[in-house]
Order: sequence, then structure tokens, then C-alpha cells
Amino acid sequence: MALINIQSAIKRVRQIVRGLEPTQGVEILTYKRNRGITVIKVDEETLSVQERGYEEHTYLVHIDELTRLLKTLAKREFPRSRKVRVYRLDSPYCLGIKRKQL
Repeated sequence: MALINIQSAIKRVRQIVRGLEPTQGVEILTYKRNRGITVIKVDEETLSVQERGYEEHTYLVHIDELTRLLKTLAKREFPRSRKVRVYRLDSPYCLGIKRKQL
């Protein structure tokens, strides 16, 4: 996917996650694709949010708490970024796929 504004990316991720089936997810990456946030839908109400970059954490959150958590994580992981990449994942096994490095 092309680069999109970080504020609209958070809104877009929230919309995408509501329409996903369990075990599908969304990945938000920086321009260089070296830091990111991954959201995997565990069940209809629970999400697993994984932070990879400056810090490595995994959070289990309710779907209503996603927006606030994404804003917090975006400030920490993408401090100077205005544009990010958003990818849709068909399964959690797609996390290991290497994307082209710039």
C-alpha cells in the first residue's frame, strides 16, 4: 500500500479491524519498514497488538481501546514520521514475510 498520513492510518486501521475475521490482521510500518505495529484479531472483541521497534511489547486489548493504544504507540514508534504504510495480513503467519527494504 502507498504511504498515508499517520492520523488517517489510525482511523483506517480501526475500520479495517472491525471487518476482519479472527486471526487476520493489519500491519503499520514506517517508510523504511524497520519499525512497526501489528494488530491481530484474536476473537470478535479482543485484539493482540504487537509493537516492534524502539520497544518490544505485546498487548491484549478490547476492540474499543484500540484507538487510544494506537495513538500512544504511534508517538513512541513513529516520532518523526508523518506518513506510514498499512498492510492487511491474511493470517498471523504473514508476519515473518520480508518486505522490500529501502
